[in-house]
Amino acid sequence: MRLLILNGPNLNMLGKREPGIYGSATLSDIEASLRNRFPQVDFTFVQSNHEGELIDALQTAQVEGVVLNGAGFTHTSVALRDAIASIDTPVVEVHISNIHARESFRHASLTAAVCVGAITGLGTEGYALAVRYFLSRASS
Repeated sequence: MRLLILNGPNLNMLGKREPGIYGSATLSDIEASLRNRFPQVDFTFVQSNHEGELIDALQTAQVEGVVLNGAGFTHTSVALRDAIASIDTPVVEVHISNIHARESFRHASLTAAVCVGAITGLGTEGYALAVRYFLSRASS
């Protein structure tokens, strides 16, 4: 199985940025953990602070599923939402923090409605849960 793990703006700062909210794991730690836990998955990892690069990654991915942490673009990007809606590949939205327990502007996700599901507030384990979803879907 091939999966794209797509991370949006500021997630390159994980481990340094607000560790009280996002924890101490870096993006590299998350990637290594997923590779170790799911050796049967062929992962592609992309992180960008640029909206267009995330859209390009979605539109060109040759994968069975996408795990997307759109970060701040989740709440602001109609373009990212439209890119998800335009592809046939299923997307699971993931957020490390519980966006519904944070500032009110984070409560609304523009992208969740065009994703097959959303995982929020379970820390970095949300990524693994999304991968498990895709693996269970493939074995059904």
